[in-house]
Amino acid sequence: MTLTRADLWSLEEYAERRETFRNKIIAHKKIRRVYLGAHATLCFEDALTMRYQIQEMLRVEKIFTANEIEEELQAYTPLIPDGTNWKATFMIEYAEEQERREALARMQGIEHEVWVAPAGSPKIFATANEDMERSNDEKTAAVHFLRFEFDSASAERIKAGAEIELGIDHAELPYRIKMDEPTRASLASDLS
Repeated sequence: MTLTRADLWSLEEYAERRETFRNKIIAHKKIRRVYLGAHATLCFEDALTMRYQIQEMLRVEKIFTANEIEEELQAYTPLIPDGTNWKATFMIEYAEEQERREALARMQGIEHEVWVAPAGSPKIFATANEDMERSNDEKTAAVHFLRFEFDSASAERIKAGAEIELGIDHAELPYRIKMDEPTRASLASDLS
């Protein structure tokens, strides 16, 4: 799935539809969000969440020219799953700035330790930050973009209703959880 200019509303039309569309997106995102403990969240993206992101960027930045709209589409459409994968925004969250800074310094490489495991399949670790590196020798970033690529057998298990576990294997923030059914069903629809 990809988005084009034809999928977007003009600034005027979006202003009229924004409240209703925003409420739809809030409900949609709620079932596609998985908390990995108290400090990490995976927000699984799709065409609808990216359409909202683009519409909001166009609104906030008052973008209406064809070239600028194309730039936004090129920036955000790579975050839409293509039928063989899930794509997610991975956020590490601490309320206190000093605590966050110290935690991020201890979590280098955490983005490569996030995984999903459909029943009957091994852990599938995320491919992180394909657009640019977000970690350095001193710390990891608070936000990462992840892709979980499935082989056909794993994808079929997911579509058939297999339970899914997901987690983090990093020593600083280990976590494991079973995905709830509404989230599993929503994400299964991303696989063609």
